[in-house]
Amino acid sequence: MNREYTFFSWSVQGQVRPIPVEKAEGVYFWDTNGKRYLDFSSQLMNTNIGHQHPKVVKAIQEQAAKLCFVHPGNATDVRGLLGKKLAEVTPGNLKKTFFTLGGAEANENAIKIARFYTGRHKILARYRSYHGATHGSIALTGDYRRLAVEPAMPGAVHFLDPFCYRCPFGQKPESCKRECISHLEEVIRYEGPDKIAAVIMEGVVGSNGLIIPPDDYWPRVREICNKYGILLISDEVMSGWGRTGKWFAVNHWNVTPDIITTAKGITSGYVPLGAVIVSEPIAKFFDDKYLYAGLTYNGHALACAAALATIAVYEEDHLIENAVTVGKHLGEALEGIKARHSSVGDVRYIGLFSAIELVANRETKEILPAAKMAEVGKVLRENGLFTFIMANNMGSMVFVVPPLCITKKQLNEGLAIVEKALEVADKVVA
Repeated sequence: MNREYTFFSWSVQGQVRPIPVEKAEGVYFWDTNGKRYLDFSSQLMNTNIGHQHPKVVKAIQEQAAKLCFVHPGNATDVRGLLGKKLAEVTPGNLKKTFFTLGGAEANENAIKIARFYTGRHKILARYRSYHGATHGSIALTGDYRRLAVEPAMPGAVHFLDPFCYRCPFGQKPESCKRECISHLEEVIRYEGPDKIAAVIMEGVVGSNGLIIPPDDYWPRVREICNKYGILLISDEVMSGWGRTGKWFAVNHWNVTPDIITTAKGITSGYVPLGAVIVSEPIAKFFDDKYLYAGLTYNGHALACAAALATIAVYEEDHLIENAVTVGKHLGEALEGIKARHSSVGDVRYIGLFSAIELVANRETKEILPAAKMAEVGKVLRENGLFTFIMANNMGSMVFVVPPLCITKKQLNEGLAIVEKALEVADKVVA
């Protein structure tokens, strides 16, 4: 019935083979035949606290019994408490939140706010990026998903990424002069600084290859934005909420953006919620100016209660600390996998956010064919491992992005299955 009566996203409908899921707990879920799967991608990189955490389930139940929904122009205790908590965990002077139902809506409203505040209309974003599938967020998206729906929102301009493994400027680490940063400033000059409202970047690029920037990248982009009076937006939809071993990825580089957009891990996917968190100057700007933004489910009580409980779990269960500890073990294990498997061109990791890039040839970095990636995926699934796989012109990758509650033992269990699947890819290289 799912396949006959409902659409599945980003797929050829006749080729969809969904797992019929019956139940879930912690880092595992089970299909209707009782087969257990280890969740190695936190579903869609969002179930950060693991499945069915009793504290969050209880908070949802209690809020549902008390008050599910009111007009978004009314106030609720959970909405106010969550707004205050977000001001506490976000960096610097980020203060006030506009709530949405997901990451795409968060980015849509960040675009509006940036344009209102600056009086400018252009938004700069990177090519290896995904910011959502709505009209404005897909225009900011740089990958293949944007091309199918163009023309999209006008004013979106793209620039190249700090992707050291496949440097678009042809550099190696020893010869790099941070052309990726000077390139951004050149694009700004060509597009007209006085016409650019904001630069938006994922804290760490997620589904387009898990690209971790050089340590000076975010700080220098912050300097460039300050120089030209351009707002800096960090899209922390995927890289936020402890995923990288910090509350938000930008915390690694001690950068305070003007706006953070987030979703996914804010409720760990238990209830839909997104957020646009802005700095105090932006918040004050709207004290005497009309905010042309609104959603029926803005500040939904059930979602806010789930978010408060989820954030409490991050703190009380020490999940961010676990992401650091187990993440270190993951990094070491991935380097070992790279050494053992000729099909692995690169491994990238930060906290419990990682990807294994597969190639047909290590020297040329030729992308492993999609058909072979399908075989890799088949082995993973048959052996009870669920994860996100990428196979397109951006590259061929197996993501390792488990819930933050995972143990080293459970991680090793999953990595052993990954290695079994990599034997398929190794044969291509051989």
